[in-house]
This record gives sequence, structure tokens and C-alpha cells, in this order.
Amino acid sequence: MADDGRRGDEDDRGPGAVYQVFVKMESLLEKLKLLNYEDEVLHKHNMKNLSRHYFVSSPYLGLNPGEQFYMFTIIAAWLINAAGRLFTEPQEYDEPNATVSNILAELRAFGVKVDFPPSKLKSGSGEYICFVLDQLADKALSKRGFSFKKPIYPTESTEEESVMEDDAELTLSKVEEEMVEEPDEEEENVVDLEALKLRTTHTETETSSKPDEILESTVDAAEWNLELERVVPQLKVTFRTDNKDWRIHVDQMHQHRDAIKSSLKDTKSYLDKLQEDIGKTLEKVSSREKYINNQLEHLIQEYRNAHAKLSEAKERYQQASGRVTEKIRILAEISEELDKVKQEMEEKGSSMSDGAPVVKIKQSLTKLKQEIVQMDVRIGVIEHTLLQAKLREKSNMTRDMHATNIPEYAAGDASTFV
Repeated sequence: MADDGRRGDEDDRGPGAVYQVFVKMESLLEKLKLLNYEDEVLHKHNMKNLSRHYFVSSPYLGLNPGEQFYMFTIIAAWLINAAGRLFTEPQEYDEPNATVSNILAELRAFGVKVDFPPSKLKSGSGEYICFVLDQLADKALSKRGFSFKKPIYPTESTEEESVMEDDAELTLSKVEEEMVEEPDEEEENVVDLEALKLRTTHTETETSSKPDEILESTVDAAEWNLELERVVPQLKVTFRTDNKDWRIHVDQMHQHRDAIKSSLKDTKSYLDKLQEDIGKTLEKVSSREKYINNQLEHLIQEYRNAHAKLSEAKERYQQASGRVTEKIRILAEISEELDKVKQEMEEKGSSMSDGAPVVKIKQSLTKLKQEIVQMDVRIGVIEHTLLQAKLREKSNMTRDMHATNIPEYAAGDASTFV
């Protein structure tokens, strides 16, 4: 029952399978009403009643897919709980994929075969939405002990048109008087043809026997006409038509065909006239276009020449732009080198303007002069020491010479040496 008109290719299902989802949605709505979804779901969440084709498709009703998806999750959660399984009611901002997966998991737990991906339910409408809700509604109804019984179809009796003959006028007047005295509240001014036919038959049976004497009417003709004028507006014979009768459909088809034919004649004349006007307009536009093209031929040629020159200028501009880009790159390199040189010059200038090295040089010179003075003193002391040493040595040599009696010539030589 659930898979009919839902699975399979369109070619295999037949032309009526496209509308099967409408039938399923109407059946689903009736099941939800049996489960009292108005009080348990709609009033609780302050929602509007569902229409007969709410979950069929979004473009069909101009609804918001997000709103439809939220309604689907709320009803599905309620049906799962009604079927006897604990399911947390989803919130509006929950993850759609997780919510759909949980609903399908519960549906599989009920033993329903699911052979479509969860992404089919994210649209919030379509045959898969109706399928899931319909299966859950069946489980909820079974949990509450509700079951559908086989329908009992009434026997159809063919109604034949009753023909009233002239000799049944008396019976008709009696029926009219009864209708005037006791009008029905719901079906006022409607003649029951079956009762009329039975009364007519009964009257004909009674009057079929030959009377014993000649019947003479005792009704006044003037009063009869007045009563007839009074009752005539209320005499409306209504045939209760059966929509299942094929004759009615055939008559409607003939009526529609005649209406289409009559409308087609007027429409065709209008369309022919419109086609003729459009053809003339197109011819005028074509001739005007040719005239304009001839008049503007030299301007078009000038435009083409100007466009060619513009293309050449653009090409030269692109080439010049390439050279300018190269020059800009070289300029950037030179600027970078110049910045480096400036930085070095600034460093040297800052070092030259600094007086610390001069102070250090002066201090070093002062210290050097002091060391030179000290060295001169030391050199003087050393020279004095050497002189004293030479003098002592000379005196020692003289003493030695006198002490050893050196000959005179030797002494003379020694004095000469000294």
C-alpha cells in the first residue's frame, strides 16, 4: 500500500502515478484528524491547520520549505511517541541531517523498509515525506487500537424519467397540495419523483376499473386556475444527478466541445487578424532596418575603422605598459640600493659627529706624554748609572795599574788611552 505510486520509474508506474502523492496526502490528513492532531500538535505549537496538499510540493502552494520541514519533524516526532516509542521533539534550529536520520531509524525500528536516502526528506515536501508520515500514522493508529474496515457501498438504482400524462393531473394536484401544506425544511420545493411515480401507478390501478356512472368534475375552473397560478412557482422538478454516471460526463464533454468550437471561431478570427498585423509590422520593421543600414553605411565603415585603430592603440598601450612595468621594477631596485647607501652615510655621519673618539685620542696622548716623561727620567737614571759604572771601572783600572808597578811607557800608553 505504501510503495504503490512511489517507487519505480515514471514509465513503469503509469501516467496516474504523478498524482498518487495527492491521494496519499489526503489520506494522511484524515488519519491525523483521527489521531486528534489539532489539539495535540497544532494548538500546542500555535500552528495553522494543514491543507489537503500541504506536503505535496512547495511550488504548488507557494510555501516555505524550511517551515514545511519543521512541521514534518514536529508531526513525525509526535507520531513516533504516539506509536509507543520515546522520541525527543526536535527544535527549529537542530541539524537537519541528524533529525532526518533519527526519524528514519525509528521508522526502520517499526519494521518499515526504507530504500531512499535521507536527503530526500530535507526538502520538506514530496512523496517521501508523505510516505514517512503515512507509515508513522498507521503505526500510531494501530497502537491506539484503530483499524480501517472495508467500505460498504450503497446499491445503485437506476432512476428513469417519469412521464406525466394528461390523465394524471388530478394526482399531481393532490401531491402539490400536500407539498404546500407540509413543506420540507431542507428540500423545499423539490418533488420526489419516486413517490410521484408510485402514486401515479396506484391511481391508474384504481381508475382502471370501469365506473358505474359518468364522472363529472365538481371543481370550479376559476378556483383551479387561481390555485395553479399560486402553486406554479413552487413546482420545481429536480433530478438528483449521480456524478458517477458516464452519461453526465459525456454530456459535459459535448457541452465543453461545443463551447470550445464556438469560442474557437471568434478566437481564430482574432488570431488571424493579429497574425496579419504582426506580419505587416515585421515587414515594416525589416524595410526600416534596410533603409537605416543603407543610410548609415558610411558611419558603420567609420566605426569599423575607428574600432580597428582603437585595437591597435590598445595593443601599443599594452606593450608600453609592459615596458613601464619593467622600468618600475628597475626603479624599485635602484631605490632600494639608494636607501642602503643613505643608511650607510647616516651611520658614518653619526659616527663622525660623535666626539668620544677625539676625547679618547687626547687622553691617550696625555697618557703617552706622561709615559715619555717617565721614560726620559728612567733613561737619565740609567745613563747616570752607566756613567758611574764607567767611572768606577776607570778608577779601578788606575788603581790596579799603580798597584802592580806598571812601567812608564805602559803607564803613558794607559794615560793616552784614557
